Amino acid sequence: MTGWDRLRGLVDGRLRLPEDSGFDERTRPFNERFRDVRPAAVLSAAGPTDVGRAIRWSRDSGVPIVARGGGHSYAGNSVNQGLVLDLRDVDGVHVDPSTALVTVGGGTRMKEIYTALRKYDMTLPLGNSHDVGIGGLVLGGGVSVVSRAMGLTCDALVSTRVVLADGTTVTCSETENADLFWACRGGGGGNFGVNTSFTFQARPVPATSTCLVLWDRPYAVEVVAVMQEIMRDAPPEFAARIGVSRAPVGDGVVSVVGQHLGSADELRELMAPALATAPATRVDIADRSYWEAADYLHHTTAGGAFAVRTRCTPEPLPEDALRTMVTAIEAWPGSANPDGAGVALFTWGGVINDVPATETAFPHRDTLFLVSMDTSWQPDESPEVVRKNLDWLTALHRDMGAFAPDTSYVNFTDPDLDDWRTAYHGPNAPRLAQVKRRYDPDRVFSFSQAI
Repeated sequence: MTGWDRLRGLVDGRLRLPEDSGFDERTRPFNERFRDVRPAAVLSAAGPTDVGRAIRWSRDSGVPIVARGGGHSYAGNSVNQGLVLDLRDVDGVHVDPSTALVTVGGGTRMKEIYTALRKYDMTLPLGNSHDVGIGGLVLGGGVSVVSRAMGLTCDALVSTRVVLADGTTVTCSETENADLFWACRGGGGGNFGVNTSFTFQARPVPATSTCLVLWDRPYAVEVVAVMQEIMRDAPPEFAARIGVSRAPVGDGVVSVVGQHLGSADELRELMAPALATAPATRVDIADRSYWEAADYLHHTTAGGAFAVRTRCTPEPLPEDALRTMVTAIEAWPGSANPDGAGVALFTWGGVINDVPATETAFPHRDTLFLVSMDTSWQPDESPEVVRKNLDWLTALHRDMGAFAPDTSYVNFTDPDLDDWRTAYHGPNAPRLAQVKRRYDPDRVFSFSQAI
């Protein structure tokens, strides 16, 4: 009997080897930069019991194991060359309308959660891509378009069930295994165990409006400068993504995509200084229900391969920084991926920053903007194209270091980041290492940037 046969006999879920139907679907990384990483097997766990049995088998057999929720790790950390523990079927959503507590399986994806919450007109800070898994989102903190007003995804977390490195299961909350609960709120997925369920505190949905405004790229510096000032003074109810980007075809675009937990009239007033700065090519500011807004802001992508690097800044970027950004985008080496390349300023702050940096494992509680720099290419493009794109991104990230600190968002995982412990975890890195030693002293859960 082979090791895989022994595992198959222990679990209720389906074990697939590379030659089996469905193997590629259950192991393919969202970021095709890592499509050549081929696991030895994938187990689609039927439930939490399978998770514990698979971890014990992996430990006893010496086969590396990694959990996979939505598979959206930017660094491809949801696949390895050993056993992938597919959590897609460890899902489901239970809403208690009397308490507004929402319990979801560890492999549940955004679309399923939104669908369930909509029936009760309740919400919590969630991602805007249907296939993103809840585990990766909340364990890295989870910044949503409503986070300035409602906090992070991890701030809404009440408790979580975790299967540990020895295969046992614990419940974590502020009163039970509190150190592990602290680490699960922003310390990053894949580090301490496999989370098989999460319970959140939801709230009623508010009135909502959205905006989508576009300008031609020559207006980038002026528009972004004004938008930064708008967002510095904006109420927490308004959040926006301010972007400057290029695609393989065209001259590029400046964009503001945002949501306001208030009326469209209020949103137009907030956006007025930007609209007066330069002529926009598109202006869509409208009242929408909360659920219409979620559909409107749904993230779409051409897919393929990509790389993202981030920095955090507590203040608006100076004009020199904006010109550095725009000059770099003008010099993008190009690729065949329609997603192209660009820089986006995600507005943080608001109530996110009301929580002390060490109260949860998420450290970036003084940030006004997440500066996200990205580039993309097709997986079948030449090594030269890939090298030029990565070199371009490295140079841009380096040059922006003159204006924004060496801090990075762990959910936008950057496999090329050098001092990742400090960048991701800041003052919380030593405590996270202590939690790791307590719950996974033998490093059963390990990857290139594992705590």
